[in-house]
Amino acid sequence: MLSSMLDESQLQQLRSALQSERARLLRNAQSSLGLSMNRDLDVGRDSIDESTQESMLSTELRLRDREKWLLGKIDGALERLEAGTIDSCEDCAEPIDYRRLLARPVTTLCIDCKVEREREEMALESSGARGIGGEIVDDHLPEVAPSDE
Repeated sequence: MLSSMLDESQLQQLRSALQSERARLLRNAQSSLGLSMNRDLDVGRDSIDESTQESMLSTELRLRDREKWLLGKIDGALERLEAGTIDSCEDCAEPIDYRRLLARPVTTLCIDCKVEREREEMALESSGARGIGGEIVDDHLPEVAPSDE
């Protein structure tokens, strides 16, 4: 285990916060699964009812995807906590302030690196370098000719 700049009580507080949030997300997933399995499929519903039901299901699925993504971030933070690297910035290796970790325990960046990364993202967005779904588009890649298939 690497040496963390945090004391044992700070590490325990972070561990507790991460484990509590992880347990909450797993409870949500379990109850959501139960609701999805028991979804009432009324016969004779009109198209507005069906559209509303589909919209609600779509929103629920997006929320579950976000929670799954967050669960992965929490698991990564717990691994970094056990390895003694939770308070080390992944970009510059400088310490991440405890108050920042307490506010956002899954963070992997110190505040300076996070601010810099957000500036870069804003510059890309303002230059129009984002494509469908928000992925970064590199305009310097050569065009590929369409295939004959």
